[in-house]
Amino acid sequence: MRRLPHRTRAPRRLFATLLTALAVAVGMITATAPAQADTTICEQYGSTTIQGRYVVQNNRWGTSATQCVTATDNGFRLTQADGSVPTNGAPKSYPSVFNGCHYTNCSPGTALPARISGISGAPTSISYGYVGDAVYNASYDIWLDPTPRTDGVNRTEIMIWFNKVGPVQPIGSQVGTATVGGRTWQVWSGGNGTNDVLSFVAPSAISGWSFDVMDFVRETVARGMAANDWYLTSIQAGFEPWQNGAGLAVNSFSSTIQTGGGDPGEPGGPAACSVSYATNVWPGGFTANVTVRNTGPAPVDGWTLAFTLPSGQHVTHAWNATVSPSSGAVTARATDAGARIAPGGSQSFGFQGSYSGSFAQPNGFSLNGTACTTA
Repeated sequence: MRRLPHRTRAPRRLFATLLTALAVAVGMITATAPAQADTTICEQYGSTTIQGRYVVQNNRWGTSATQCVTATDNGFRLTQADGSVPTNGAPKSYPSVFNGCHYTNCSPGTALPARISGISGAPTSISYGYVGDAVYNASYDIWLDPTPRTDGVNRTEIMIWFNKVGPVQPIGSQVGTATVGGRTWQVWSGGNGTNDVLSFVAPSAISGWSFDVMDFVRETVARGMAANDWYLTSIQAGFEPWQNGAGLAVNSFSSTIQTGGGDPGEPGGPAACSVSYATNVWPGGFTANVTVRNTGPAPVDGWTLAFTLPSGQHVTHAWNATVSPSSGAVTARATDAGARIAPGGSQSFGFQGSYSGSFAQPNGFSLNGTACTTA
């Protein structure tokens, strides 16, 4: 092989410059790389975390057939749900997302377990995605125990049935109705041999809602199935499928525990508040003007307002705040110019949207995790 003449070799300085340029280019490519893909879990009890604060779990315990969940940025979807079990018995699984502890698996930074008497509020938002070719319920689970245990089954399970499809029913028998969180529910009570179960069943499907978990906890205490010196250990949202179930989804989930004066980790801290929601509606479209008033004694900085748009409504444009996502359980966040609400003061924002079917207004609002009254 003939050796190249000296003059054809690149000088060391030029070679170093080329290496530097290449390193910069690689860094640019890395910086602009797309976000990581969603995580799919098929292991029987496999789990992963989302948002650095919640756990998504597969939790397949009633069948040997394959089940897979795919964790998304804000929730999960059931991507495979093979097999079926009799509808007069237990479901085949409970894929869910949770805040708290489940069989020693605790979500990052959770405030649970927490004594019921020390919790001033537990605001939450949930948005579900349903399918019609399966037998299932959409179940929001709240677990209570006399001790702050993080392992095993707790003494009392509160189930909120947002939806049910097929010939399935809660454990026990219906013992009446109750109004909790401003909604009317069928109330069922019973036990499964391991723990007591109190179920609140919606008369018709609810696709999304923002509410305070403590409303259901207090109702349970009032019925003698828990006590104020017990502990709230876990808050979970998911599905109990009996047959099929692929396509079911928790589109978004949030859960905050406020102890004493509230959760100092939330933007702006706790707040007493009221919300007025004025709309102008025409066929297929509407505008909403929202005024958030601080009725507490301290200013609120960096406020966020959470609420759930009724099914069929979508935000197309917003002003004086950012509103996301465009449907379901949404959050309005303050702009820099209107980030503070002084005591007795208010901030307003608005948005334009579209809707299908009949028009309705949201049922509940929470400011920095605290439920507001409606004006």
